[in-house]
Amino acid sequence: MERLFGILSKAFMVAGGLALLALVLLATGNVAFRIGRAPFAGTYEIVSFLGAIVIAGALGHTQRRKDHIVVDILSERFPAPVKRLLDTVNYAVTCGLFGIAAWQVWVWGDKLRLSGELSETLKLTYYPFVYVVAAGFGVLAGVLFIDCMKTVLRGKESEE
Repeated sequence: MERLFGILSKAFMVAGGLALLALVLLATGNVAFRIGRAPFAGTYEIVSFLGAIVIAGALGHTQRRKDHIVVDILSERFPAPVKRLLDTVNYAVTCGLFGIAAWQVWVWGDKLRLSGELSETLKLTYYPFVYVVAAGFGVLAGVLFIDCMKTVLRGKESEE
């Protein structure tokens, strides 16, 4: 399971990186063409959609690498078992939160798909972008679940 989420998180990170590259090229090209009075139509919409992919793509991989900001002013003074308990509770709560977020964002994507809603300027169907964000939250929830299980199992090993 850990290997699966490792592959998924890396794949989402690559997708997010490609989306970032496209976003930068589009925004830069739009600025350059705006000087010549011929900007791209719908740049704001596309940059917004790509930005969502960038963020959703980075979540799981960033958690796997533990690159999020951690403020442990108080917890660094706690004994190891208390830290482990706090980590377990933190991973469990955030796993639940992002699991629910993934589910609800997916439900929202279904509503958009069924209603046939389109973006305002370019008239694009944008539910696929919503599904990608939901999947990114799902990958993050999976990585957090694995972190929670590792923390619990590490605690049992040190007790033996």
